[in-house]
Amino acid sequence: MTNLDDLPIRPDLVGQLPYGAPQIDVPIRLNVNENTFGIPEEVALRIVQRTAEAALTLNRYPDREFMELRQMLAEFLGGNLAAEQIWAANGSNEILQQFFQVFGGPEAKAMSFGPTYSMYANIARTTLTEYQLLPRLDDYSLSSEYVREEIQKAKPQIVILCSPNNPTGTGLALDVIEAAYNSFEGMLLVDEAYQEFSDSPSAISLLPGRPRLVISRTMSKAFAFAGARVGYMAADAAVVDAMRIVRLPYHLSALTQAAAMAALETSGQLLANIEQIKVQRDRIMVGVLKMGLKPLPSDANFVLIQGFEDTHVIFEGLLAKGIIVRDIGIPGCLRVTAGTEAETTKLLGELALLLD
Repeated sequence: MTNLDDLPIRPDLVGQLPYGAPQIDVPIRLNVNENTFGIPEEVALRIVQRTAEAALTLNRYPDREFMELRQMLAEFLGGNLAAEQIWAANGSNEILQQFFQVFGGPEAKAMSFGPTYSMYANIARTTLTEYQLLPRLDDYSLSSEYVREEIQKAKPQIVILCSPNNPTGTGLALDVIEAAYNSFEGMLLVDEAYQEFSDSPSAISLLPGRPRLVISRTMSKAFAFAGARVGYMAADAAVVDAMRIVRLPYHLSALTQAAAMAALETSGQLLANIEQIKVQRDRIMVGVLKMGLKPLPSDANFVLIQGFEDTHVIFEGLLAKGIIVRDIGIPGCLRVTAGTEAETTKLLGELALLLD
């Protein structure tokens, strides 16, 4: 049987592995930061209605500009955004990929501050973009001074700031984002995949007068819409036009557009669980602190827990009890998604037994 070694793949891909967390069917899945509350029945019925209507026209290509969806996303974000300032794709990873295709490439350098979302490095590699990951400060925060100094030294064409940051949950103050923008002449992308869980202001307010600023979002987290694969961004209309150059023809299916519009029409119900999730996030932080562990303050729907002597033992011990969390490769750390009250109770109980 043929294997990868037999194929003439690109040299830089030799030895690489596909991205992805373990997909294990257990009762409590707290490893990929999904909204574990699920889709309310009323919302599901609206999605079915919208997609059924779209199904009647599946013999035709979808609306490749999807202006109705873009207008709805603009209204959801606020900030006097126009539909022409919005772009959408199959998950925020496709937004990132298109962004790198436009502004990256063999002559470009991208940089970020880690630990952060590992797909930045993967997308940089596949678009032949140099990628530099600089360390965050000791508490995983970023200051205006530090960001300014490092960007000016690195002289990148792309900077990515994740706020709240995955996997640390750390939010960024707007002055840090402003400092980053003013430190170079390239493109600044702020990844706000977890913004709905944050008490910090969104960088959307910084868009006016900043044509090199891009804000990416997703419907996979707070919207409980991970299976639909809908990501989107807000930027200057010229940036959106640039993204249209590299998008694949008709990249956003009619069914995806219909489902996304149904979700936006019922966003009140979909986002109703955010406060409950934040309560469980804070409950996890308090609970593990009492166990002698060190949770990082989080602005997202997850907690990075430090202080484990053997993360493998804890991971496997929880898995044996039907709970999966995320080992992200930081020594002594595990990342845990905030789920329902019952899931938190089970998690804290089993974790306490493993640490006893």
